[in-house]
Amino acid sequence: MTDKQKDLCLYRVSQAEDTKRSAQLCMENHLFKDAINRSYYAAFYAVKAVLALADTDFKRHKDVVAYFNKEYVAAGIFPREIGRLLARLQKKRETSDYDDFYIASNEEVAEQMEAAGNILEAIKAYLRENAVIE
Repeated sequence: MTDKQKDLCLYRVSQAEDTKRSAQLCMENHLFKDAINRSYYAAFYAVKAVLALADTDFKRHKDVVAYFNKEYVAAGIFPREIGRLLARLQKKRETSDYDDFYIASNEEVAEQMEAAGNILEAIKAYLRENAVIE
């Protein structure tokens, strides 16, 4: 791992944590669709932190998710549940962002935030195990 890879990884973890806090603020202010969006992005940035260590990046979200699932979930580095949570977050974010007249509920947001938190914590545990963060 190069210093550049580690720095990018740490930046993305910080970005994930900030975005998770943003989701919480949106939820508290009843901005449920925004909270769903921010929850997904918190998990997405955490996944991109892992990819930074492999010096791998993609422009499209689906490519990031597919690579993570293939190289990290299917390989057994992360449990399959993490892949399922990420897929659920992505689908809900797309529905919330793009479907007309979609009304998000507090319960949906709570589920999204819990899923994003689980992904972020799993990734931080992986990074601790690999001596990237303390």
